[in-house]
Amino acid sequence: MTDTQPPCPNGTLTLRTLAMPGDANAAGDIFGGWVMAQMDLACGIRAAEHAGGRVVTAAVNEMVFEKPMHVGDTLCVYIEIEKTGRTSMTLLVEAWAQRYLKPIREKLIVGRFVMVALDDDGKPTPISTMG
Repeated sequence: MTDTQPPCPNGTLTLRTLAMPGDANAAGDIFGGWVMAQMDLACGIRAAEHAGGRVVTAAVNEMVFEKPMHVGDTLCVYIEIEKTGRTSMTLLVEAWAQRYLKPIREKLIVGRFVMVALDDDGKPTPISTMG
């Protein structure tokens, strides 16, 4: 007997948003840059919670586009904190699509972002690991 369980996202659901026509090319495929921006936004939310304060994106170390997203799909971004250093953290980010009016959920993009905690003067600061 084979396992027919659909794949599940890794991490915590951090952001959901709807892909609209203004986010797409002429073929109805959502721009990769739009999806990447939503992933960066989700990283900022999760990293700020984890650090207990201000954070910024320091690097995108990996971005693998596996499937396209289409107008009407709901983008779901999942975050897993892979590693926390003194002032930075590495986050595994998965972007999934809930397909428009269908009971289908597919993984679209996997990325790794590095976020850095900053103090009030904009200098790297130790992470307090509140979250």
